[in-house]
Amino acid sequence: MPSDVSPAPRLLRAFVAVAEELHFTRAAGRLYVAQQALSRDIRTLERELRAELFVRSTRRVVLTAEGERLLPHARRVLAAYAALGEEFGPPGPAGDGGRPLAVDAAAPVSTGQRVLDAARAAAPELEFVARYRSGLTGAAAEIHAGRLDAAFGRYAGLPRDVRAGLSHRLVRYEPVAVLLPGGHPLAQRETVPLAALAGETLYAGAGNPDTEEWTDYARTLFEGRGIRLAGPFPKLEGEQEFSRVVRARGWSVLATEVFIGVPGMVLRPLAEPVPLSPVSLVWRRGLRHPGLRVLTEAARALGTREGWCVRPPGSWLPERDAALLRAGD
Repeated sequence: MPSDVSPAPRLLRAFVAVAEELHFTRAAGRLYVAQQALSRDIRTLERELRAELFVRSTRRVVLTAEGERLLPHARRVLAAYAALGEEFGPPGPAGDGGRPLAVDAAAPVSTGQRVLDAARAAAPELEFVARYRSGLTGAAAEIHAGRLDAAFGRYAGLPRDVRAGLSHRLVRYEPVAVLLPGGHPLAQRETVPLAALAGETLYAGAGNPDTEEWTDYARTLFEGRGIRLAGPFPKLEGEQEFSRVVRARGWSVLATEVFIGVPGMVLRPLAEPVPLSPVSLVWRRGLRHPGLRVLTEAARALGTREGWCVRPPGSWLPERDAALLRAGD
């Protein structure tokens, strides 16, 4: 390992972008650089490290074992550089709270959106720019790449190496629900017992790389209950396309009680037990921005007023989530 990889941030950002995209053209677009410059940076890093990081062909790009080994270290180094910049970088323009804070609220109808709305009302002098990637897996990649500051979602569903560069705060235990076609026999019930879903197939985002933490939650919930997970399907972009596809395919959908309305479908809470999905505010470790303090305070105030962080009796939580929350990770 060389004593000095210079300029380290640029080379490591190039490596992480290609490692996550597994495509040089997409990675170059993500970094706003020419593909030739990106390829040159990767070759420079490989030369400095004396290791081949990717296997390239005309059809695909694959991480080597050395590349897989480097990836978590590269993410941690970039997170440390970002934290250093936040701590000692130049302040933003006076009176505007510095640069805008980019926040992924997951969806326009979501707990994250409610917190974001409350933060904007509490600090109108600050600029919060909203994004909607729908899943924390995709948003976390954007945070690591420096294109996003904070997001909302299921923190425990992220891989350990991704969590290593992030901080989080529990915002809400969100009750889980099922979105049913209006003519479904269970649609007439006010609540749907989990046991009543045995034999059913539910869509939970399988095939969408941005929502892997939600698909993982569904697998854990369905295990041993006879509920099937709908097979992989291309990512659905936007509410209109989501509504069109789920209605056309006749899907039932695993959702939460905070969810968009879909014409011809009904949302019913799940019960016996009540499954909970923990929603956390997640941000880059070391981030210092007045907007982050406003967001966390807005989440705390809403949670206190509405009892968001109180687990109801007889509720269910994945053990991985419960363990992380107990450990304060």
